Amino acid sequence: MADPTIEALYEESRLFPPPPNVLEGAEVTSREIYERGRDPIAYWEQEASHIQWRTPWTSVLDWSNPPFARWFVDATLNVTESCLDRHAEATPDKVAYYFEGEEGDTRVITYRQLLEDVCRLANGLAQLGVSKGDRVAIYMGMIPEFPMALLACARLGAVHSVVFGGFSADALADRINDAQASVVITCDQSRRKGQTIDLKRITDQALERCPSVHHVVVVERTGADVPMTTGRDVRYHDLVADQPAERPATETSSEDPLYILYTSGTTGKPKGIVHTTGGYLVGVSSTHRLVFDLRPDDVYWCTADIGWVTGHSYIVYGPLANGTTSVLYEGVPDYPDRDRYWAIIEKYRVTQLYTAPTSIRTFMKWGDEYPGRHDLSSLRVIGTVGEPINPEAWMWYREVIGQNRCPVVDTWWQTETGAMVIAPIPTVTPTKPGSATIPLPGYQADIVDDNGESVPLGGGGYLVLTHPWPSMARTIFGDPQRYIDTYWARFSDREHNVWRYFAGDGAKRDNDGYFWLLGRVDDVMNVSGHRISTLEVESALVDHPAVAEAAVIGRADPITGQAIAAFVTLRAGIVGDDALLAALRDHVAERIGKIARPASIVFTDELPKTRSGKIMRRLLRDISEQRQLGDVTTLANADVVAEIAARAQAQQTPSDDR
Repeated sequence: MADPTIEALYEESRLFPPPPNVLEGAEVTSREIYERGRDPIAYWEQEASHIQWRTPWTSVLDWSNPPFARWFVDATLNVTESCLDRHAEATPDKVAYYFEGEEGDTRVITYRQLLEDVCRLANGLAQLGVSKGDRVAIYMGMIPEFPMALLACARLGAVHSVVFGGFSADALADRINDAQASVVITCDQSRRKGQTIDLKRITDQALERCPSVHHVVVVERTGADVPMTTGRDVRYHDLVADQPAERPATETSSEDPLYILYTSGTTGKPKGIVHTTGGYLVGVSSTHRLVFDLRPDDVYWCTADIGWVTGHSYIVYGPLANGTTSVLYEGVPDYPDRDRYWAIIEKYRVTQLYTAPTSIRTFMKWGDEYPGRHDLSSLRVIGTVGEPINPEAWMWYREVIGQNRCPVVDTWWQTETGAMVIAPIPTVTPTKPGSATIPLPGYQADIVDDNGESVPLGGGGYLVLTHPWPSMARTIFGDPQRYIDTYWARFSDREHNVWRYFAGDGAKRDNDGYFWLLGRVDDVMNVSGHRISTLEVESALVDHPAVAEAAVIGRADPITGQAIAAFVTLRAGIVGDDALLAALRDHVAERIGKIARPASIVFTDELPKTRSGKIMRRLLRDISEQRQLGDVTTLANADVVAEIAARAQAQQTPSDDR
């Protein structure tokens, strides 16, 4: 028998059926929907009926030139007619966004107001020469003009390319140049944790080497005095002041590009993921409605930044297509205090919360006191996104935030998939702490070994998708061969016309068929010939009652190949000492086996994270192997790196059982 591709060590037996309270008034209460989803073509055609089309499709899917799919072939639409016009006509006074500024300023924007503001901006952009197919770069903070900018581009049939507002001038310039954007929309400044970030200044630095840009639109967020280049720069409010509140939506093909989004953390040439219109909108609206058990009076809040795909799909396009009322928050969870999220939920009576495991583990570290200050009884469904979640963080989320009555919907998907792929249906699917459960209806997924053979239940390997889906990325902008090589080459069999999309993630499937994501395959450690996922060791550490968060990496070791190095943040009030170090190592050995016992453990008050909340394991590996540290400019908390390095030198405890 071949050695396992990735060993499945951590076991979880807790199972939670859908709570009775979520079944009352639910649209989906039967597993029959999974049966319907076994025929992806018929399923997605039915889901497409929730979108407003101008002309119908001649076929649902054209897969004649794999891996380049065409969905809803020959159909035409404009996504803003589904997201704005029909709601502005049917429910004009329904709130589209409750905006909460970091300093406490608020705005309430109805669907009618949102449509009018989008039309004014679209008219202004058209006046600057933007037309169908042009690329517009957007570099902003989390204010209402951010989704308006995306929608105004879509109204014109222009392609937006959003760059996360925490990126540097160099990163912004690279993305502008790759897309050949002609217009940039930015802010004078953005607000974060009581400070201001000079987005216009950073934009100006980037544009020193971006010859394609002819105009810059500057939204006045703080009113700061920023330099304006005559003939190029225009203030947003001046641009839209005299524009009409109507603008006919440009007709686009279902397969016309809607946006380019550059994947984060890449090296070398930026990788621009291209999403199109019809299939993407079907995918995000369907999954948003299903996974959050959406109802007409809900108030939904996704805490992501629109600069990432989560914000595109589940702050802008999915919720607006469904006519949802959403909360849009500018700031961070601990400003002015650590209860800001819970205060917002209480204030707006939020019914669905969608946030990241990194945030949840941070909330655990802060303690139950802060959510305990507020009434969270309005919540009905709580979700996670961005990375796999540790079982104990999942349980804390369910018990403290969901108060044991809200199902937890842990969702797996990527920039490239466009929409959720593996996630529970909260009114139908029993959940397990730490598992994203099973593929949603309409999706087909498998776990394969190094040879591309399906791994039996109970085994681990590589997660692949085996059938096209509507919201799938169509290509990498300007580089279709890179699209093939990156996502389709490893496990596809062209000779027999078998195509498998490789996500780049490791996963295991338990004996019930539930999927457990193990993180990027780059994060699999090889310890004495055993391939061990960093996530499983992290889950075992967080399972200990003293631990709030853990990051694990494999560092080079002359004996074992790699040794497991752990960095641990403790819960509030707990002090790390030698006894706890020994207890944690023993706990991991007991939970998943001696082979996974960390060779070293470093206690740290914080882990190095990007502005989007991703742990920078590369820096932790540099620290463990005593190498020169790489770039820290994209970190939200760069000051912690030197402190971790100093503690690592003092605390690293060698293993005694290699």
